[in-house]
Amino acid sequence: MNKFWMMLVHTYGTKLKTKSFIVTTIILVAAIFLMANINKIISYFDGHEVKHIAVLDESNGVIFAPLKTSLAAVDKDIKLEKSGDDETALKKQVSEGKLDGYLVLSLDERHLPKAVYRSESSDSNTADRLKNALQTVKGQMVAGKLQLTSDKLALLNSPVSFEKVPLDRKAQSKEQQGAASALVYVLLIAIYMSVLMYANMIATEVAVEKSSRVMEILISSVSPIKQMFAKILGVGLLGLTQIIIAIAAGVLALQTNSEVLSFIKHFHISSMAASTIGYAIVFFLLGYFLYATLAALLGSLVSRVEDIQQMVLPMTFLVVIGFMVSMYGMNQPDAAFVTVASYIPFFTPMIMFMRYGLLGIPTWEVLVGIAIMIVSIIILAVMGARIYRGGVLMYGTSSSLKNIKTAFLLTKKEPTSERKKNIPF
Repeated sequence: MNKFWMMLVHTYGTKLKTKSFIVTTIILVAAIFLMANINKIISYFDGHEVKHIAVLDESNGVIFAPLKTSLAAVDKDIKLEKSGDDETALKKQVSEGKLDGYLVLSLDERHLPKAVYRSESSDSNTADRLKNALQTVKGQMVAGKLQLTSDKLALLNSPVSFEKVPLDRKAQSKEQQGAASALVYVLLIAIYMSVLMYANMIATEVAVEKSSRVMEILISSVSPIKQMFAKILGVGLLGLTQIIIAIAAGVLALQTNSEVLSFIKHFHISSMAASTIGYAIVFFLLGYFLYATLAALLGSLVSRVEDIQQMVLPMTFLVVIGFMVSMYGMNQPDAAFVTVASYIPFFTPMIMFMRYGLLGIPTWEVLVGIAIMIVSIIILAVMGARIYRGGVLMYGTSSSLKNIKTAFLLTKKEPTSERKKNIPF
């Protein structure tokens, strides 16, 4: 037992002091502060630059005045200036940088507005804002032709009254669904990133020890099984440390930006049920242990660090597939194949929680998913322990999954007395 905890502390402490962990954590914290203040940064560099647009009005003043009024009501960053020059002169002014672009206004055969916007660059943002303002003018002109008053026009454009009322009393409210959707996104990204980062770290750690022949020294004093679980828990604690730092940085960053904080409040996080948060933690931990155990046994099958990526590629595909199905399920969580996929152990952490968060599925379905994952982790741990025990003794250039059979054979050759000694804990 003492050797196990020594391996765990050693794994955690060694990784905690590495430059890669420190640099990654610094970059993560910087990215959090950057995203929390992205609006301020954009505003600083943008500087609220006013776009000067010349207008060549071929409608004899029918369109220009209402367009300028409509645009000024919603957009202060575009300034329209009526020009008496022809297009040749306007093109020259744009090329010289005196104008950001020019707009040609005219009437079609139905006496409705149409426009052509020209600029040096593909300024789609300005073009879209001009188009929206012109659409408002067109609506006003059509309303005038139909003799519609402003009240009637507002009534015509008002949204329809539509309310969704679930028949199931246990169904989540609109506020709870919004909060659950936000948490689902966070959990999906957290599982995806943690598996790619920390599970690969475990596999790499094993391969590095084998390539440096440190493994031969370790297995003479500590059983391979204890090594495997020590690495899984050690790297898990490392990931937990980084997550806590990220959460603390996020909370601190939000305190400096009231706009983002008010935006997050729209998700009604406070209305989220405690069970939703609890299941999020459970699925995250189970997902980590499932993939971490798989990564440890895959890492034990290779002898060179260069072969790690090839060996863990199938595991990476599983994570990517689960993530993609979860993203699809965000729009159609009740799809039949999404339901089936939620009971596949490698996809359960992401998809089952997504279904619970968005659909409020019965508790028994969630518990079945958790039970499937626990059983899968136990089976994978037992198999992984045997493969790991034999895999750490394998050396060579091969990185094929066929090495699993060889690892099993090496385990069978181990004396019974040694096997008993290698029982974890």
